[in-house]
This record gives sequence, C-alpha cells and structure tokens, in this order.
Amino acid sequence: MLTQKEQVTFMVIKQALQAEITNGKAAVLLGVSSRQVKRLKKKIREEGESGVVHRLKGKASNHSLDPSLKQKALDHIREEYKDFKPLFASEKLEEQHGIKLNPQTTRRWMIKEGLWRQRKQKKVTYRSWRPRKEYFGQLEQFDGSYHYWLEERYCENDGTPIELCLLASIDDAKGEITKAEISSNEGVIAVFTFWKSYVLTHGKPLSIYLDKFSTYKLNHKGAVDNSELMTQFERAMKNLSILLITAHSPQAKGRVERLFQTLQDRLVKELRLAGINTPKAAQVFLDTVFIPAFNKKFSVAPIKEEDIHRPLSETEIQQLDCIFSIQSQRKVNNDFTVQFKNKWYQLAELQPTTIRPRELIIVEQWLNETIHLNKRGHYLNYILLPKKPERVRRAPIILTTHALNWKPPIDHPWRKPYKIRY
Repeated sequence: MLTQKEQVTFMVIKQALQAEITNGKAAVLLGVSSRQVKRLKKKIREEGESGVVHRLKGKASNHSLDPSLKQKALDHIREEYKDFKPLFASEKLEEQHGIKLNPQTTRRWMIKEGLWRQRKQKKVTYRSWRPRKEYFGQLEQFDGSYHYWLEERYCENDGTPIELCLLASIDDAKGEITKAEISSNEGVIAVFTFWKSYVLTHGKPLSIYLDKFSTYKLNHKGAVDNSELMTQFERAMKNLSILLITAHSPQAKGRVERLFQTLQDRLVKELRLAGINTPKAAQVFLDTVFIPAFNKKFSVAPIKEEDIHRPLSETEIQQLDCIFSIQSQRKVNNDFTVQFKNKWYQLAELQPTTIRPRELIIVEQWLNETIHLNKRGHYLNYILLPKKPERVRRAPIILTTHALNWKPPIDHPWRKPYKIRY
C-alpha cells in the first residue's frame, strides 16, 4: 500500500510521463530537483507504482548505530558526564571508553534523555530580501485586517461604527489579490468559508504563508512537544495536502501586510465614493470592481507563466463539507445518546457501522450549521431530543429470603462484637 505522499508522487510523475506537465513543474510540485524527476520517471517506467517506494522502507538505516552502543554511551554520560556539554562528553567518551560519536549525535541523545536542555537562539533583527516564487499558486500569503472599512456609514443602533475584518490572500509570484472577503471576525467559520470558496474557484495552492493567530496555530507551550496537536484549520489544510508556513514576524509576510496598508488607504475611499453602506454591497464591489482594477494596476508578471494550483480530486470534492467543518470528539453514552453544546442526540437502532457504548465519535459542525456524527467514515443516523433524557432509576436486585425491612434479633451474629482469633 502506497502512502498518501507516494500516491501524490506517482500521480505527478505519471502526468510528466504522459507529457501533461513539464519536468520543471513536476519538480516544484514534489519539492525535488528536475534530475530527481527524471530518476523517478525511469523507475516508474521499469517498476510501475513500486518505483516511488524508497528502497529502505521498512528497513533499518544503513547508517544507524548499534542500539547497545547508544545505551552504553548514555550509561557513561549519566554516571560520569552528567553535567558535561555534548561536545565535551563526546571527547571523553572517545578518550576514556573508545566510543567515537559525532557531537551532534551525542547532543540529540542527551536532549531526548533529558540530560541536556536545548538553548534558545538569540533574536536577530537583520532581515534579508526574499525573491518572489516562480509559479502562480506556489505560495499564497493570507491574513485578516480589522478596520472601519465602511467608516461611520455602518453603525450600531447607538451610532457606534462597526469594525469589520477583511480576509485577503495575495499571490507571492504575481502580487495580485486572489481573493478578498469581508467578514465580522477572523474565526474558524469565516476562514473556512473563505478557503472553501477559494479552492473551488482556483484549486489548491501549494502552500499558504500566515501568522500565528490562534485560528491557524496552537500557541500553547504543550503544542511544541506534541506535534499531533493542531487547530481545525491545520487539520483541514493537512487533509488537502496544503503546506502551512507560519511567519515569526509581520515583516516575514510583508506582501500581505503592505496590501492591507494599501487597502486601508484606497479601498476605504473607493467604498466611500461608491456610496456603499453595507458589507454585502461592499463584497460585490470588491469582487466585480475593485479587485480586477487593483490587479491590473499592481500585479506583476511571474517568472514562470504556468498556474500551479492543483485541482480538487473527486474524493476531495465529495468530502469538502467534512474537511471544512468544526470537528469535536464525543463519547457515546450507555443509552446511545451523544451530548454536544447542551443538546442531546439519540442514535437510531440501525446504523451503517457498529456502535458500542463509551466509544468515541466525531461530531462535525458544517458551515451550513448542520450537525453530522461521523464514525470511521460513516455518518450515523440520529434524532435531536427536545430535552436531556431522564435517568431511569431501577430497584436494586437483592439476593435474600428476608423482607427488605427485616431487622436481625439481638442474639444474631451480626450484632455480636468482632473477635480476632489467634
């Protein structure tokens, strides 16, 4: 069985073999060199699908060290060189015990065993210019900007102006706005709506460059040690094989930051001149008037003319509502009910898959606000209960010949004091 990455590699190389794409485009899609693409094409011609499988798959590395050597070195470090730095510990292992190791290998082992604490790098303020990407769709810079886009023309009942959030993506190669959407916030629902419409219109970009806002990245310190922790947005992009790149500073994604500076100056005035007072009308103006004119004026020609957006597969189109949904784990109760957001859902007797009490299922909240219960890829049948089901209290089963209110006599063994026998 091929992994998902191997399947993508086989699909791209197959397109290159059929002359549907060039070797250069295949190299960018796979993140390898053109020479490696030629090697893969030769392997697939000779071996078929197995040509994309690495020869060492399922085998130990040829450069792996003997586990007993690792254990022996760590034992010496714990006993004799516990407070040594990795470089010094490596030198002592070679001098005193004849164990020759690369200092970086020793460092990795000591960090993993808790014998050495990795130090943080000092912050560097120097920043260098980064060239644009070559292909359209290779990198999309994305962010949201809170601003009074409609100024005082869109207010609360008391006359307070309402701050709106403009979500926008700009292509790194062409510098054009690929999509912009006015929303009330930068939450999961708004971002999911944005990118669902984006992939249906343009296809899947190769990567997205964004900041460390909580919608896009877990900033808790526990997420650093556990790579499996991810946000709803990270999970959705992983399902679509879209690489997420988080910027460590606003300057790193300067193209979209400068875009918002321009929009806060130009778009606000254009909306004022057009007499637009509602977000819905502003969205129509963005799509039909402002963005085409902006791209015609400010976009540049990319280095390579090809569009590298990947089309959605049939499976991805069918699962798009599932991918762009807020997913939560819930446990099935003993009475086959599921609680989610103070509502109770009763599972039907007939289900497409076997369900047992205390099992975990996935509750999907789609963008159309419908709830779907998923178990192993099957959607479960349920009904929404009007209120919390009442607990049924049953009489306990008592194995005795006496009446329930029977009291033992005064000479009964139960009334005698307990004696310890020696």
